[in-house]
Amino acid sequence: MQRHSRATGLAGVLVVDGHPLFRQGLRRALEQETGMSVVAEAASGYQAIQLATIHRPALALVDVQLPGITGLNVVRALKGEHPRIRAIVLSADTADELLLAAALAGAAAFVGKDATLEALVDTVQRVMRGERPIDLDILRRPALAQRLLSELRHEASADAAPNATPVPNLLPLSPREAVVLDCMVLGLSNKEIAAALYITEQTVKNHMTAVYKKLGVRGRLEALRCAIRHGWVQIGGSRPKPARA
Repeated sequence: MQRHSRATGLAGVLVVDGHPLFRQGLRRALEQETGMSVVAEAASGYQAIQLATIHRPALALVDVQLPGITGLNVVRALKGEHPRIRAIVLSADTADELLLAAALAGAAAFVGKDATLEALVDTVQRVMRGERPIDLDILRRPALAQRLLSELRHEASADAAPNATPVPNLLPLSPREAVVLDCMVLGLSNKEIAAALYITEQTVKNHMTAVYKKLGVRGRLEALRCAIRHGWVQIGGSRPKPARA
């Protein structure tokens, strides 16, 4: 499918959302309204990373609420693995702290799920022209801009805005380690993680050891508790089925 996208000159899109109907709706809307080609759909973070490696999309639309690692951490992992991918975060919650976290994760735009199709299409087109609408969204609100500067300077956001809601922390893991944690949260065994990521079980164990060390924990259960406590992952839903490419 990626070859078709290049042959027709269409930009490839990766849609990442845990709900099949929403993914299919986005696929139809994007292909009909923008002429872009949706090269793959993913239901989880590890699927998103796999499919991005296979298809090399120009754009990723990522929902904040995903099973496993959150959409914000998926964006960070995607940007870490493939810096040229432009990312748009989709969210039913448009709270300021999510907007800031999306910008810090590397997203080019943040769109509420209640936005009109026209607004989404306009945002996609602007992002594909190289614009970053998320920066303008933040700059229009001086308090948010100040908080973003504070975050970028590695200062506590509370110093700049004492009454502000804290910005969600991003996973202190490499993209590969984040993907392994995602599989752990989804309940995959070491053997299943190895099969899902096309790596050996020993490599899985090596990544898990690195995850435990960085999170300051001693095992899988402690790692999951730590990730849940910090809001790095979402628990719930069933294991995602094989991703559609």
